[in-house]
Amino acid sequence: MATLTQEYISSLIKPRNPDSHKGTYGHALIVAGRTGSMGAAVIAARACLRTGAGLLTVHVPKKERIILQTSIPEAMLSFREDDIDLSGYNAMGAGPALGTDKAASKLLEQLLTGFKKPILLDADALTLLSKDDALWKLVAPGTILTPHPKEFDRITGESSSPEERKNKAITFAQQKNIVLVLKGHETLITQNGESFVNTTGNAGLAKGGSGDMLTGMITALLAQGYDSLHAACAGVYLHGLAADLTLQQQSMESMLATDVIENIGKAFAAVK
Repeated sequence: MATLTQEYISSLIKPRNPDSHKGTYGHALIVAGRTGSMGAAVIAARACLRTGAGLLTVHVPKKERIILQTSIPEAMLSFREDDIDLSGYNAMGAGPALGTDKAASKLLEQLLTGFKKPILLDADALTLLSKDDALWKLVAPGTILTPHPKEFDRITGESSSPEERKNKAITFAQQKNIVLVLKGHETLITQNGESFVNTTGNAGLAKGGSGDMLTGMITALLAQGYDSLHAACAGVYLHGLAADLTLQQQSMESMLATDVIENIGKAFAAVK
């Protein structure tokens, strides 16, 4: 099991070509948010654009559109009530505050069936998977799952220790042919037996919104053409590094996900 290092992450980061345009860096789709929990969509969207996606569309309930349009005007919107056209996107992140009702399950089924490019599943999407074996059959090889320990335990059963959970995660990722990001202290990233442990980040990330931010960051990297394992490794490392850099202005107690997003640029600069 390897440790993620600055040198390794630096080797993964693709330079921005001076002769490029927004289409060069992909069109990301984020499916997130519901009434009362639109912050998850805002945080994921903002982190996605800060991580370099050329274009972003956020799929939200139509009546909540003003929240997105005013908080992150750089993002485009599509609406939960309309038929969703998946043809124009390079990568998708789905799940933050999506909901776990029948409508959300039906939408996730539609997304997994219709989208044939890189996918990240987080939060409520993972809860839906834990409840429905039929959805698992739709999860494509190489899909990224980003559970925290409780979400992972809902899928695989309780673990007696963090070490047992990590070993179970490595085996599970191999069995399902997925990239698994087991979030927490020293986040584990694993695919097909190749595993990395992250050492950036601090307890200031132990707050709501941190996982939504990571969803946006990794989705942005997928949209830019990074393969799933490299996108997960780079996203996790930069997420933690941005949080470490945030300690220059905030304490672990006062740090917010929105503070960390503003330091994603400094994290990129630090690894280049």
